[in-house]
Amino acid sequence: MLEFSVKSGAPEKQRTSCLIVGIYEARKLSEAAEAIDKASDGHLSALTRRGDMEGELGDTLLIHAVPGIQAERVLLVGLGKERELDLNALNKATAAAVKALHYRGTTECVSHLTELDIKGIELEQILRQSVLAIDAALYRFDQLKSIPDPGPRRPLRKVTFITPSRRALLEAEASLREAMAISSGIHLTKNLGNMPPNICTPTTLAEEARSLAVTHPNLMVEVLDQTRMEALGMHALLAVAKGSREAPKLIVMEHMGGPADEPPIVLVGKGVTFDSGGISLKPGADMDQMKYDMAGAAAVIGIMSVVAELRLPINVVGIVPSVENMPGGDALKPGDIIKSMSGQTIEVLNTDAEGRLILCDALTYAKRYKPETVIDMATLTGACVIALGRVPSGLLSNHKALAQELLKAGETSHDRAWELPLWDEYQPQLKSNFADMANIGGREGGALTAAAFLSRFTKDYRWAHLDIAGTAWNVGENKGATGRPVGLISEFLIKRARANGHAG
Repeated sequence: MLEFSVKSGAPEKQRTSCLIVGIYEARKLSEAAEAIDKASDGHLSALTRRGDMEGELGDTLLIHAVPGIQAERVLLVGLGKERELDLNALNKATAAAVKALHYRGTTECVSHLTELDIKGIELEQILRQSVLAIDAALYRFDQLKSIPDPGPRRPLRKVTFITPSRRALLEAEASLREAMAISSGIHLTKNLGNMPPNICTPTTLAEEARSLAVTHPNLMVEVLDQTRMEALGMHALLAVAKGSREAPKLIVMEHMGGPADEPPIVLVGKGVTFDSGGISLKPGADMDQMKYDMAGAAAVIGIMSVVAELRLPINVVGIVPSVENMPGGDALKPGDIIKSMSGQTIEVLNTDAEGRLILCDALTYAKRYKPETVIDMATLTGACVIALGRVPSGLLSNHKALAQELLKAGETSHDRAWELPLWDEYQPQLKSNFADMANIGGREGGALTAAAFLSRFTKDYRWAHLDIAGTAWNVGENKGATGRPVGLISEFLIKRARANGHAG
């Protein structure tokens, strides 16, 4: 992992291998670039007048031996149109800058991009987004290749961010610590998501949770096996696992950092380590991507690592129901009726609607904690991808204030969600002639009826559901896990700790 730090100071006085400064379109220098230009007697402006750099977003120009400054080199990075500078543009510029240096033998650099003035955006957000953009730009998952990419001989190892003033340093250091913990949690979530399904099984997820508990003594982990789940009546969860040789697991992670009598926030993550669809077999095209059906589980594990690393003074519980959905001889069949832990019965009309079956038992299990809030995250429906694309996660909740809190956390973390309706009018689509409910509600509003199904198991507490089917992984040329919604939920938990008066 990269090392990050913060400090203050004038750009022309920074002793570093490389100084990163920005330039807007129409060759307009940023404030830091202007300071260097002035100290160098117009060296940068002379280059831009010759057309060496126009300032288009993401363009870079490495300049050696700039007179009048302490830095060995200066990297000019394009910021695009000044009036359009936002977090997206900052992320693209930051990523372009570090990629340019990473492959050019620069082991450390100082960035003045964190000094840029973005309307409505605080330094805390800028620092966090800068760290996440850098780690995302340099992330690789090639450890399973016979000859992994060796990468650059002298890679970038340290980035120092400049704060606008010395007074902001204390706040910036705290923000940076949070950013690094979140980045580490996202890294862990990506690695779990990108693992192949023959390696990443329910047992693997349980082992990963246990290893976190070794690293973080403030984290308690318990893993429930099939026998214990049968005793609890988790027949919906166990029904999904029947067709697979992989043993199901219910992973429970507890971080009790707040007062003992404070109700916890419970996070539930869908952990289908491979989803063939079961007897309702999926089409063969892109079925390899069904290894990502445990992205909600990976996110919960990643978030719990953030909570433990920051020692957040609140109570947080992570619950991961994990199975593999396969079409074996004992597999769940369309037409089967199963009894959930809640006592409600479910007619299975489609075995590919299995995520809600493992989640409903986990959401019932969450009741034993008398939770203040429960948030589940799941790659639940392709319908959500059709509705929202791959930009926001779908959000549905039985509590308006909770939904608004999560939406705001999504905006702040730049890991956005969009609220969809959870109206009673969708409930009749789940009607069954033979059981309390069916596990699907037809083609119309698939993301909404899936959430309506889950809502039948969450009536006793404040609950929100994040459908991350469109946001948990990228497709095409950049195929791979994204680590979402670790950023969103981490922001929510950090802000909750501050609001409770426990964190500074």
